[in-house]
Amino acid sequence: MKNSIKIIILFISLSAFSQSPWTQEKGKFYTQLSLTTIPNYDTLFGDPEYNTERETTDNTIQFYGEYGITNNTSLLVNLPFKLIKTGDFVNPNLSQVFKTTEASKSAFGNIEIGLKHNFYKKDWILSGQFSVEANTSTYNEASGIRTGYDAWSFTPLFLAGKSFGKSYLQTFIGANIRTNNYSSNFKIGGEYGKKLGEKFWLIGFLDITKSLENGDIILTNANLTTGLYVNDQEYGGFGFKGIYEINSKFGVNAGLGGAFFGNNVAKQGAFTFGVYHKF
Repeated sequence: MKNSIKIIILFISLSAFSQSPWTQEKGKFYTQLSLTTIPNYDTLFGDPEYNTERETTDNTIQFYGEYGITNNTSLLVNLPFKLIKTGDFVNPNLSQVFKTTEASKSAFGNIEIGLKHNFYKKDWILSGQFSVEANTSTYNEASGIRTGYDAWSFTPLFLAGKSFGKSYLQTFIGANIRTNNYSSNFKIGGEYGKKLGEKFWLIGFLDITKSLENGDIILTNANLTTGLYVNDQEYGGFGFKGIYEINSKFGVNAGLGGAFFGNNVAKQGAFTFGVYHKF
């Protein structure tokens, strides 16, 4: 369990809104800019766990926006910009032919656009969401650096939530359906948030992504060596987030996550810091 706490939870700063059943009011715009940093990891979850060839640092600058088309329907967009660097060999004394080069790459990941529609909002809020991630990533053969999946992804979600005044509960269930012979994923999770005082929210979350193992894409040895956006990635994540409301329009958030299982994902802690603004 000690080592399991180190799994990377990417997009932690987005889950409060991109997987929330609440939609924006017509003409209202929510924006968030966040940075996720994952420094110097060299071990990936697996059965058994295994090492990357080089130390890798994976940073993501991410813009998320949600706009109310009507009072019940929101347009959402997610723009991830990746800054990935591979460095020193994990073990320079290994007697093998190294497959990758030390390098850095800055490029877009998989750009996402989608719609969220609320179809019930009495005691519970019930919504559906459908988003598409475009194949906008970049791959460098010499270093094995990949900034996103070499595929289009289609993500249908069912979302449910309930407000209790100074606390809330929300859940989601759905799938990532990927092209180009990548396996698809089943997704389920949720979070509970409690307002402490007048401006601070403390949130606990659970996020499970399980591969359906229905894809057989053949990736290069260099890509497999880095473990960046390879096939059959999955994890069971948990953790905490905090949101501080500076005023009614502007605030900051931060989060850390852990895991109780994983496969083909980095075994390293990630920290996310974000700022948001409501228009």
